[in-house]
This record gives sequence, structure tokens and C-alpha cells, in this order.
Amino acid sequence: MAKDIGIDLGTANVLINVKGKGIVLNEPSVVAIDTQTGKVLAVGAEAYKMVGRTPGNIRSIRPLKDGVIADFDITEAMLEYFINKLNVKGFLSKPNILICAPTNITSIEQKAIIQAAEKSGGGKVYLEFEPKVAAVGAGLDIFQPQGNMVIDIGGGTSDVAVLSMGEIVTSQSLRLAGDKMDAAIVSYVKAKHKLLIGEHTAEQLKIQIGAVYEADKSVSMEVRGRDIATGLPREVEVTAVEVQEALHDVMSAVIAAAKEVLEKTPPELSADIIDRGVMLTGGGALLKGISKLFADELHVPVLLAEDPLDAVALGTGVLLDNIAHHKQY
Repeated sequence: MAKDIGIDLGTANVLINVKGKGIVLNEPSVVAIDTQTGKVLAVGAEAYKMVGRTPGNIRSIRPLKDGVIADFDITEAMLEYFINKLNVKGFLSKPNILICAPTNITSIEQKAIIQAAEKSGGGKVYLEFEPKVAAVGAGLDIFQPQGNMVIDIGGGTSDVAVLSMGEIVTSQSLRLAGDKMDAAIVSYVKAKHKLLIGEHTAEQLKIQIGAVYEADKSVSMEVRGRDIATGLPREVEVTAVEVQEALHDVMSAVIAAAKEVLEKTPPELSADIIDRGVMLTGGGALLKGISKLFADELHVPVLLAEDPLDAVALGTGVLLDNIAHHKQY
């Protein structure tokens, strides 16, 4: 008998939740291919190690960009690899798959995601919107007639949504999230320190000392890169305050989107949000000071999900159970 699976198909990471087992896979959304033969050489963690370090004939590709499929064949190959690795197919049956997408994707992009899941070995494929699944995974009961607001900051997209009765009432999706934060850090270090750093290094800066509010002046990290003037390797010290400055524009855009969603929310649901607060999920929720920043800007309580990184994948498990019990949602 095939086991049903939930997939958080993220721009940065793919998480897979197998029914009855929980989250069994969490790997980077990266595929390494040989450009001469078109052969897939590595997928996931193995391919991620190769980013920025490969010879000309090997390319490390991230097949998802801004939350949607940028390279269909590579996405299919990646999903197929992960599904086969988990051994969830039955002798004669295929697993049902619940897969997540940002709220603003087009019908063509939706079809591409469903098709990739079907071609990689799925049976019946269900598509759900990320903020809804993240809210469920963070423990919110979205099926009641009350307002719940969630801000999910992932790798490719930031989704803001107000939910009630199991559906999205109002939402905004920005193609501005973790990847754009990394790019902003790269530009900032280049402009301020005249040093070129790679995306890996920028991501490490964000994870280790990244702050978006009241950054600690004493926190810093040594980074290595290439000097713009001499072309030689050089090391500089980057502080948490500098990272906060680098991330300012991206965070301002997410705050503006959250304000816009609140402005469009019906008054009864707005009252619920004042009582219940806003739930933060996704990797971006781990940035230091983020809940304080949103609370200050939105004037409502802001809570951090228990497992921000896993919220969407956990939510797929809950919704798969609902499907299994023939619940209408």
C-alpha cells in the first residue's frame, strides 16, 4: 500500500512528510547536472555542497525560483529522486501527494507543480496554499469562524494571509524572502567593504548573526571573499548591525504587505487578530528581533511558531489526515 505524502516544495529546501512517520526528508532544492550529457549527478544536500564550486561542465541548478518552478524537467527529476529515496510507493499503487504553493501563482504555474508531482510518481495530487498549510502546521485552528493571521517568510516568497473557516480571506504574496536577503547581503558587503562574497557566505551571515531589529553591536563574524580592487582573497569582519542595514529594504516590503492585508481584513476578523496575534513561520522567522519588529509596526501581538522551518511540512500531514477522513475543507 502506498503511503500518502505531503511536500513543502520550497525554493531553498524540500521537506517531505510521510503519513504516519512525520517529516522524513529535509534537503536543499538543488540539482547538480553534467551540462555535456544532461545527466543528473547529485540531488539535495550533495548538490548543495557543489554550489559555486564546480568546473564548467557541471552546473548546480536551483529548479525553483521565487516559489515557482523555473526548470520543469529538473524539478521533476529532483522530486522523483526524493520520492524514490523514501520508498513510499506501493506494489501497484502510487502515493497521494499534497503539495504547497504561494498564494499569487498563476493557473499555469499551479498546473506545472501538479504535473511535476504526478510525473515524479504521485497518484492523486492536491495543491494547497502555503500560508494556509503553515497556519495549520503552527497549531492554529483555521477551521473556526475566527480570524487567524500568518506571515510565512520562506526562501523564495513571503506570504501574508488572514484565514477563517478553513479558507484564505485576504492575502499577499511577495517574491521577496530568504534568497533576496542573501542577495542584499552580497550587495551590501560589496558596496561597504569592497569585497565579493558568494551566496553561501551571505546565507551563513544571515543565519548566524542576522538581525532585523535592535541588532547587538558587539556581534560580528569574519567572512572571506575576493577583493574588488586587487582580485585577491581577503577577510573582513561584518557586524550584526550591518546585516540589519542590509536586510532593511526586504523587511520594509514584507511589513508593507502585512499592513495592506490588515487594511483589507473585515473588522470582525481584525478584532480577532488583536486578541490572537499574528503567527510567524518559515526560515525568515528565525531572524533575531523579527517578532518585535512586526509587533512594533503592526501594533498587534506577534508569535513565533514552535517549528518555523517545519510548519508547512507539518501542516501537510494534518491536511492529509483530513483528506483521508473525507473531511471537506
